[in-house]
Amino acid sequence: MVHEASAATVETVTDADRAARRPTRELRAWRNAVFAVFFLSGLSMASWVARIPAVRDFNELSTQGVGLVILAGSIASIGGLVAAPIVLARFGPRIGMASTLVVVSVGLVSVGIGSSIVPSIPLVVLGLALFGFGNGAVDVIMNVSGAEAEREIGRTVMPLMHAFFSFGTVAGAAVAAGASALSIAVFPHLVVVAIAIAIAAVVAVRFVPMRTELGEAPEGASSSETDAAPPRRTFGERLRASLRVWGDLRLWLIGLVMLGMSFAEGSANDWIALAVVDGHHFDATAAAAIFTVFTVAMTASRVLGGPVLDRFGRVPVIRVLAAVGAGGLALFIFGTEPWMLVVGTVLWGAGCSLGFPVGMSAAADVPDRAESAARVSAVAMIGYCAFLVGPPVLGFLGEHFGILNALLVLLGLLVVAGLAAPAVRERTRR
Repeated sequence: MVHEASAATVETVTDADRAARRPTRELRAWRNAVFAVFFLSGLSMASWVARIPAVRDFNELSTQGVGLVILAGSIASIGGLVAAPIVLARFGPRIGMASTLVVVSVGLVSVGIGSSIVPSIPLVVLGLALFGFGNGAVDVIMNVSGAEAEREIGRTVMPLMHAFFSFGTVAGAAVAAGASALSIAVFPHLVVVAIAIAIAAVVAVRFVPMRTELGEAPEGASSSETDAAPPRRTFGERLRASLRVWGDLRLWLIGLVMLGMSFAEGSANDWIALAVVDGHHFDATAAAAIFTVFTVAMTASRVLGGPVLDRFGRVPVIRVLAAVGAGGLALFIFGTEPWMLVVGTVLWGAGCSLGFPVGMSAAADVPDRAESAARVSAVAMIGYCAFLVGPPVLGFLGEHFGILNALLVLLGLLVVAGLAAPAVRERTRR
């Protein structure tokens, strides 16, 4: 039924639509600006995560205390996801992305102060709340803007945008490792990163088109600076429209695809190293190497994913990747030789690599921009449940049944994601 309903919505882009597209130079600038925002979000995330041990030691936190501090950021990130459609409807993508990344920067500075100048758990919690809220909000806004750029470009670029987030995490981790090796305290490190993020964000968003229906563009603005948009609706009308998307069954199925694949992705980040050590009885060096294999496989799949999606379509690719991911997980769980773990990890990483970006593209694949933002926010909340709920669930199951047996849950979720794949079918043909 989902397949038939989705196929019925397919439209063909007309010559008039193509003629109304922006010049290639403007499209590239827009795309590159969104690349930069994804990179900055990843940079901020890795900068904080890599300094958690230093934050813990300076504030003399227990392991449970670290978990509670991190929880503050996680809860705030959900608040950011909820607020993002409102921010986008009120201020537009330019101000939305710049302001939320500035909030992230302020949060990093607050964490730095409470982690190397004066021991202060409240300052760290406040900083993580700002950090989580800003990153949650910018996640939605940058995906909405990226999906719009993708539609106008006429090629799938969302996976590559998410790859830039991965590039940002690599850069952030490298800088943090260097700062730690040079015995640079958390505060100066995070302040420099925060300033760089804030400045880069303000510069990058200048190349994101203004939205006349959001009231961004001044009177008399040229057509190259604004969209040919419908009459502007009131804020209340846009807000009410954004709440109606939760009644869309297709949107829930898109969220199910993202939930299954995000659960597999997030669980690897949290548990794959421990599974190698406790489940397969290899040493910590092998565990780190296996985790590196996973991240490389996922990033490479996202870099290469766009052309594959354009060639075969979202539904077949997601179905194949769900099967590949499930096969890789089975090989990782039941394998006994090192090569089995490596091959299984590669397939696992590739299998769950495109679920989140494809889900974002599918959710945003509607003409109305206010509805697009609300839909992206909704599926993002569904997908992020995997990152929030996954670690404690697998931890509980691993404690009682063993970590490798706990990973069997991911097999079932990937099968469910593959079955729900028709929900991500393209609404428009490029």
